[in-house]
Amino acid sequence: MIGLVTETSKLDPDEGIRFRGYTIPELREKLPKAPGGTEPLPEGIFYLMLLGELPTQEDVLNLGNNWARRAIVPKHVFDVLDKMPAATHPMTQFVMAITAMQTESLFAAAYKKGINKKDYWDYVYEDSMNLIARLPRVAAYIYRRKYKNGEHIEPDPKLDWAANLAHMLGYEEFDMKRLMRMYMTIHVDHEGGNVSAHTTHLVGSALSDPYFAFAAGMTGLAGPLHGLANQEVVKWIFDM
Repeated sequence: MIGLVTETSKLDPDEGIRFRGYTIPELREKLPKAPGGTEPLPEGIFYLMLLGELPTQEDVLNLGNNWARRAIVPKHVFDVLDKMPAATHPMTQFVMAITAMQTESLFAAAYKKGINKKDYWDYVYEDSMNLIARLPRVAAYIYRRKYKNGEHIEPDPKLDWAANLAHMLGYEEFDMKRLMRMYMTIHVDHEGGNVSAHTTHLVGSALSDPYFAFAAGMTGLAGPLHGLANQEVVKWIFDM
C-alpha cells in the first residue's frame, strides 16, 4: 500500500527501482565516475535527486569539494562516542553521534532567532549537506572503535566521498572503493515510504532540525524488519 508519493524514485515490482526515471544500469552508464573508476560517484546521483538532471563531471567535482569542506566533525562528538562502551551496537553509537552533532544545527539556530517560513529550506539544506559530509567520518570512527581496537584513520580530502569512507574504514583496495561507490549509489533512495525515510519526514514536519529527524530515522533503520535485516542476513550466511 503506497503511503507516500515521491518524485525521486519508484520501486517497480517487475523491472526494479528507477531513480528520476533511470534504471540502475542506465545510471551506471550515464553518471560521472572517478578517474579510472568503473562505478558512478554517489555525488552524481545526489545531484540528480535534487535537481532532476544528470550532472557533468564538473558538477560532481564541485559537489565533492563542497562536502570535503564541510566534513570536519566537532571534537565533542568523538568525546561522546568514547564515553560509551566499545561493545555498544554500532547503530546506537551512530544515533548518539548524530544527536551530539545537533549542537551544530543552523536551522535550529536560525529558528530560535526568528526566520520567515520561505527561508526554512535554506537552513535545512545547509544542515543536510553538513550531515552528509560528516557521516562517513562518524561511521568509520564507530567501525574502527568497535572492530579495530580503536585504531582510527584520518580522512583523505583528496578522495571522493565514497572512496574516503573505504579509506577511513581501513580498506585501500580498488575493489572496495568501487564497491562503496556502487553501494552508496544504488541505496541512495527507496521511494520514501520505508520506515526510516517516512520517519525523517514525520519528525521533520514538526520543524525538528535535520539532525533530530535523521537520528529518528536511524532508530527506525535499526529494527530487524528494516536496516538490521542486513545484519540478520550476514548472520544467516555465516550459519549456512
